[in-house]
Amino acid sequence: YKAGRAVMPDELAVQIPILKETLDLMGIPRFELPSFEADDLLGTISRILCENGHESVIVTGDRDTLQLIGERSSVKLVSTKMGKPTTTDFDEARFKEEYAGLEPCKIIDLKALAGDKSDNIPGVSGIGDKTALDLIAQFDSLDHLYQNLQSEKIRDSVRKKLEQDRDNAFLSYQLATIDRNAPLPFMPTDAVLKEQDDVGLYELFMRLEFRSFIEKKNLTPANNKEKKLVDEPQNIIHVSNKDSLIKFMDKAKKAEHVFLAAPNSLNAAAVVCDNEMYLLMDNDFSETEWESFIGEFYSPSVKKVVHDCKPLLVSLFCSCINPGGFMFDTALGAYLLSPADTGYAIEKCVLTYLETEIPADTAYQSADAFSVIDGAEEALRALSMHAVCVKGLYRAIEPKIKELNMESLYFNIELPLAEVLASMQNDGFLIDSMRLHEFGISLGQRIDECTAKIYKICEQEFNINSTKALGEILFVKLGLPVVKKTKTGFSTDVEVLNKLKGRHEIIELIIEYRQLTKLKSTYVDGLSKVISTKDGRIHSSFNQMVTLTGRLSSTEPNLQNIPARRELGSEIRHMFVAKDQCILLDADYSQIELRVLAHIAGDEKMIEAFRSGEDIHSVTASQVFHVELNEVTHQMRRAAKAVNFGIVYGISAFSLSEDIGVSVSEANRYMESYFEKYAGVKKYMDEIRKKAKEDGYVTTLSGRRRYLPELRSSNFNIRSFGERVALNTPIQGTAADIIKIAMVNVYNQLKKEHLRSRLILQVHDELIIETYEDEKETVAKLLKAEMEGAYHLDAALLAEVSAGKTWYDAKR
Repeated sequence: YKAGRAVMPDELAVQIPILKETLDLMGIPRFELPSFEADDLLGTISRILCENGHESVIVTGDRDTLQLIGERSSVKLVSTKMGKPTTTDFDEARFKEEYAGLEPCKIIDLKALAGDKSDNIPGVSGIGDKTALDLIAQFDSLDHLYQNLQSEKIRDSVRKKLEQDRDNAFLSYQLATIDRNAPLPFMPTDAVLKEQDDVGLYELFMRLEFRSFIEKKNLTPANNKEKKLVDEPQNIIHVSNKDSLIKFMDKAKKAEHVFLAAPNSLNAAAVVCDNEMYLLMDNDFSETEWESFIGEFYSPSVKKVVHDCKPLLVSLFCSCINPGGFMFDTALGAYLLSPADTGYAIEKCVLTYLETEIPADTAYQSADAFSVIDGAEEALRALSMHAVCVKGLYRAIEPKIKELNMESLYFNIELPLAEVLASMQNDGFLIDSMRLHEFGISLGQRIDECTAKIYKICEQEFNINSTKALGEILFVKLGLPVVKKTKTGFSTDVEVLNKLKGRHEIIELIIEYRQLTKLKSTYVDGLSKVISTKDGRIHSSFNQMVTLTGRLSSTEPNLQNIPARRELGSEIRHMFVAKDQCILLDADYSQIELRVLAHIAGDEKMIEAFRSGEDIHSVTASQVFHVELNEVTHQMRRAAKAVNFGIVYGISAFSLSEDIGVSVSEANRYMESYFEKYAGVKKYMDEIRKKAKEDGYVTTLSGRRRYLPELRSSNFNIRSFGERVALNTPIQGTAADIIKIAMVNVYNQLKKEHLRSRLILQVHDELIIETYEDEKETVAKLLKAEMEGAYHLDAALLAEVSAGKTWYDAKR
């Protein structure tokens, strides 16, 4: 039952515990029962309420629940069309009006005949909704229909279908029937709203950055008025002339550290130093004096604590200032302590770690807020409050970093990496805009040609991008078999189209059309919009405080998502080029995650496979299929590769079977044989699951933590997700830490050797340097050495370096 339905997406699974927490804090009752569906609980609760004299209204998007309509229960059916939700109230009268006078319970008989693809209810093959309604309207029930199968009222063709699928019809009746007697310990008083926890809800919504909800529900933190942010500075000093600036700099250089708030525009600063607040603005000084101050203050001579230093570092690089002296970033610290948070804005961190809220009239909303605040006095007050918060956050976060043994991770990897990322963002990647434009024109022509062919086949024009319109063409007009239905109609997703390949010429054209339009809109049009008019380069933002595994992400635009494999898609990489007198060096780790797995698991056979220099997938195929290495076929290697990488991600036999096109039992045999040969991996998987459940978290080799509340869930899907994460995070997270170490080391070595070459891009396990021709050999050796020496693994790291004028040529 429902075997065809995809498993709950991980992105949804992780939200379920948050949803439950929200409902509890809002005082909204919720009910769950393992092995029973929500429909069964709805049916059971509505029955108990009605039996005790209460009215019940069920709000749902599922027509299955129409069977629950009764004298004291009604259904509000919610549907979404064109993005706008509408509700239809169903009571007995409304149901009869829409369903030819039938009683609501007859929805079960209708489902038994017509089936429901979304719930994997087979029904009678060839019987649709209209025929099912006609039959039940005439014969009242499924039982009575089959008792009168020879009736003249039934067409011969319909009778034949009913006879052939009798068993499916009665099975479908059983599957479509909601169980109204689930063993749920429910009393009508359980459905009463409880008192809302305003303080808890405020803290949750702040953590989730649901500020509009906070305003809508008028929520406030606990004891906000009584609680101070941190010890306020005793003196506030406005630094407004050269003499006071000299005195301030002398004091700042001698201080163990200062607490800084400064806008990206670099035209002001609020600094807490030795419990005194110093306020500085550029309009109090000459241009030369201010530039001298900026260069000196942001040098290594002043030890600075800030909140989210990367935007500030980018501004300094843009101003041709080599920054230094950033000794702690409270936002980065908050990220390491709680990587599952949805953001690390200072207001949110203040609430979390100082248990209070920044006063609204001094809230420093963003690094650019200073430039839009009216009046210097208000701006400086906001900056000063920000600096005070930085001091409080440092005192709260820095000890926790030590307590959780994350000092090396923080000070040797994450903090220095912020400067590397800022430098990469400032340098950017040069784009051949003319070639990109020409490629866009070519794609547009191919899209037009593809569209014309589709219209000709269909003998009509329609919106190819509309799921509804395309579904009507494929499954109604052309009569192709329905693969999957959703609540809103026919599904035309990529899975459906792949299953329909070869059945009609239009399928390949639609797949081609989608590929072409995505390439043009996402890459050609998308990239064209973000090319800098100043230097012709794309300056992507590299984010280190987003993922739970520690991997970096790239936005505006996402350069980690540029196609690499498909022939047409990889054309985009031709547009990324080196500037004059330079070439691109591309270095890629070879199977880093499998090497990390071998090391962490201590699996000697896998370690030896890497040490031998043989292809790991061929070696695995040889082990799993019991053949000599030279007898491994392409299909064997493909299956072994899927197993190798699938194990890293906690893949199931069912998912593996889908990936490589074999039966579940055969996929299971592959996995059993794999674990038999790589016993160390099996032992690691068993031990990490157990340890994760005991500790509530897993760690990388560098000490990065990921907490796993999902492992305590009563929901099988959520718990299974937690187990997959427990397996994968130490591997993927360690690989992410290693590439970060390599980035820091490569960046530092380029500076140390006074080379002009620049690290400009990271894509997961790949680094790209724009190097001058005369530095090529030196930088290539440096890049390979630093990547391979970033971390000692028993299955030693291997980096492969190649060069080219374009990203495509360098990667190839």
